[in-house]
Amino acid sequence: MPSLPDLQFIAARASLLDLASFLDRVQRHGQDGDYRLEALREALPILLSTGPHRARRILESLSDQSQEPIPAATIQGALGAPKKEPKIS
Repeated sequence: MPSLPDLQFIAARASLLDLASFLDRVQRHGQDGDYRLEALREALPILLSTGPHRARRILESLSDQSQEPIPAATIQGALGAPKKEPKIS
């Protein structure tokens, strides 16, 4: 019976290359300050961790955790990551 790496390594490799290509394109176009990209960067340590439930933890890190409903929707659809307030130093 083939192992999981035998069955899925090429697909995982392609996904990783796709993410790297996306980040390169965004940087080339000077758009790497977008809050969604920051959310992806913050998720990378979770991806690289050895703990269980990485997919769940990444999904939660990219999900809006607010409990209060907004008064009215300004768009139809999701943005893919919560927009965080800028950090004040």
